[in-house]
Amino acid sequence: MERRPCKSTSKTTGQPCGKLAIPGGTVCYYHGGRAKQVRAKAAERIVEDDVRQALAQLDVAPVDDPLTEMSRLAGQVVAFKDAMARMVNDLEDRIRYEDVKGSEQLRSEVAVWERALDRCNTVLGTMARLKIDERLAAISEKQAAVVIAAIDAALDAVDVPRDRRPAARKAAARHLRAVPRSA
Repeated sequence: MERRPCKSTSKTTGQPCGKLAIPGGTVCYYHGGRAKQVRAKAAERIVEDDVRQALAQLDVAPVDDPLTEMSRLAGQVVAFKDAMARMVNDLEDRIRYEDVKGSEQLRSEVAVWERALDRCNTVLGTMARLKIDERLAAISEKQAAVVIAAIDAALDAVDVPRDRRPAARKAAARHLRAVPRSA
């Protein structure tokens, strides 16, 4: 992150400060750059800039199907929550420990599991509120209708008799069921 000049003005001269602001900050040490909250905000800006640069270097494709992507995210969140639950269960009676001062502390695995529960609740609650399962079902139904129409058009094009069409549709249905969902 490029350092900028301090945005403050000198009280004695009325001119811009001229010193460099603290890294990630907008003011120099003399104009508040030593303050805890200013240093914290500056550190936050540096991290955000690092993340922006890292994302810019990734060749990230836009999300074309947000409903399916949300569904996939929900699966990942639930899997992570379940993995953390297994880790907490494996702790058995070691969920708490004493630190060097003798204070009882909760294991970090428990805190991560609790956060995973919260995230799971948030994602699944969002999916329920947006009725994503109903929307995905509606899309699947429309896709199925398009496939059926294409099959019927193909049967018309090759002059398949009306009495043979149900068998052709059943064969197409068997074939479509055998195709993996990710294909």
